[in-house]
Amino acid sequence: MSTSLADATEDLTVEGPSATFTYRRIGPRGGIPLVLLNRVRGTLDWWDPEFLNHLAAAHDVIVFDNVGTGYTTGTPCDSVEGMADGTVEFIEALGLAQVDLLGWTLGGTVAQHIARTRPDLVRKLVVAAANPGGTVPGAPAPDPKVGATMIKPEVTGDDLVFLFFPETETGRAAGYAYLARVSTRLANGRADVSEAAAMGQIAAIQKDAAIPFEQVRADLTTIKQRVLYATGIQDAMIPALASYTAVHHLTDATLVAYSDAGHAFLFQHARDFAAQVTAFLAD
Repeated sequence: MSTSLADATEDLTVEGPSATFTYRRIGPRGGIPLVLLNRVRGTLDWWDPEFLNHLAAAHDVIVFDNVGTGYTTGTPCDSVEGMADGTVEFIEALGLAQVDLLGWTLGGTVAQHIARTRPDLVRKLVVAAANPGGTVPGAPAPDPKVGATMIKPEVTGDDLVFLFFPETETGRAAGYAYLARVSTRLANGRADVSEAAAMGQIAAIQKDAAIPFEQVRADLTTIKQRVLYATGIQDAMIPALASYTAVHHLTDATLVAYSDAGHAFLFQHARDFAAQVTAFLAD
């Protein structure tokens, strides 16, 4: 069982126009806060405490549940645009004039939308294991087992290890080590989102996938912030080609790739990726 500082961070709430947001804040105050945007079916309790602790050594780190998800009230959204609106509502409810964003998987797609539509609010952007939107030309078709696992009414720990970590001895070991680290929060928390919220998130992914790549490419060129894009080469959910393609069309981007990791490379290599993020934000 983990007993880290991130595990001991208390739940806070803030009122927005459409929801009472629940969030946690860890690390030194001051400077530009780093707001983390989560995955499909993810709640506050699923963030890796080791990763949060490393980030919070040098940053004011904020994690939250979006509208209608996990601990936050309201009606869940079914589009990237709606989730972006919820994120902006939360940031403004906290009275923050500018933030850095780190989005993982669906959260990364939402973060890119915010960087485009609210450039005044975002200083720098970190995109982890995310699709830039639409269908990426040349991307391999996903394993049918991935889609079937994602839409299961209840996704087990074994399912998450399959989805997020490589099917190697090292990958599986990293996956179960991650599950052990999040066990403290999960033991007394809210591990799952509602079925309505989960299906809304999956619907958002499906809508986003239908966007023509010509539009995606045009959208990427409008992001003027510095961007750190990162991927796991063995990602079974979003191919690494998606990250390479996005960086090719961004104005000012850096690409980091982990050869032995998958969708949850940021937890498999928590210390190293946190150091990459810290250096990027400080530069």
